Amino acid sequence: MAFSSNRSVRTRQMLGALRPRRPGTQQAPGYPENEPTPPTPIRPRSAMVAAAVYDDEGHRSASFTRLADAFRALRSTPGGMAWIGLERPDEHELAALAREFDLHPLAIEDAIQAHQRPKIERYGETLFVVLHAARYLDSIEEVEFSELHLFVGPDFVVSVRHGDSPDLSAVRARLESTPQMLARGPEAALYAIMDRVVDDYAPVVSGLDYDIDQIEGEVFSGDAHVSRRIYELSREVVDFQRAVRPLQNVCLSLAKGAEKYGVDSELQAYLRDVADHLIEVAESVETYRVALRDILTVNATLVAQRQNEEMTHLTEVSIKQGEEVKKISGWAAILFAPTLVGTVYGMNFDVMPELHWAWGYPVALVLMVGVSVSLFAVFRWKKWI
Repeated sequence: MAFSSNRSVRTRQMLGALRPRRPGTQQAPGYPENEPTPPTPIRPRSAMVAAAVYDDEGHRSASFTRLADAFRALRSTPGGMAWIGLERPDEHELAALAREFDLHPLAIEDAIQAHQRPKIERYGETLFVVLHAARYLDSIEEVEFSELHLFVGPDFVVSVRHGDSPDLSAVRARLESTPQMLARGPEAALYAIMDRVVDDYAPVVSGLDYDIDQIEGEVFSGDAHVSRRIYELSREVVDFQRAVRPLQNVCLSLAKGAEKYGVDSELQAYLRDVADHLIEVAESVETYRVALRDILTVNATLVAQRQNEEMTHLTEVSIKQGEEVKKISGWAAILFAPTLVGTVYGMNFDVMPELHWAWGYPVALVLMVGVSVSLFAVFRWKKWI
């Protein structure tokens, strides 16, 4: 990036798509609801996090709490640089920045809406960079993502944060402790911020590695809820990959632009260091993605194996129950035969041929025993008993 250090006062008109919103009003206390009351303006929430102007040697000349004061100080500081930090700004605040720094309407629209992929765009002399920051929450073992938008111009850096991370105050303090770096211009602040974002990926990588180790143990211990956790962790890894992979293209574009516009060689080395760390993170994330895919396959195999074992056990139990039913049925049939004979001859009818037969009783006993033995032999041959 070839940024000039000569600054002129800008008197551009408000961008049509970025007119300040009408101030809200609220009911003034002490008036009945059915009577007209004078409107009381609501004081808007300030998105300003920090704003400072640095001289051409990298020393902080002043800090501000209002954008207008920072703009005036920058105009009166030849060769100076403004570094403005905002958190979730509205159209009014971004419109003021657009007028002062001649920011492109498309970049302003992206900064308001958020939900952008990591990218880098050049609008004239201004770079618009979108970064995805991440942090690992130990308490709930999840990864939290947030967006960071950067406007980098010839004499200004504007950071627009949508989320709680990263904490750029540490980056600002580190650069202020080495004014010679800040003296190199807005590019130094850009690379330092990118370095912080990439460094914050390291705890996320460690947290994901720990979670995957836990999941591997849960898979082989037969935890019934591990499938859901594998799915949720896979989604986090995919989101992390979406944050890391496009950022590699951003670093590549910055490297090409640095060579094209003659950026300081030390800053180029700084960018290469950021790119190297990013490559390590990207490789780790890809490894985790593949590992989770394999773990999910192994878990599905183990679940199917456990289901097969349960089905086999149920089948064995069913077979044993069937064998018992056969034995019970066989003995029931054997005992039913003499009972049937005895029942027939137990009927109290006067006219029965065998009632007064001398051999009737022995024949009945022989018949009951013979039928029972025959049935026992048949069931034994059929292996029922």
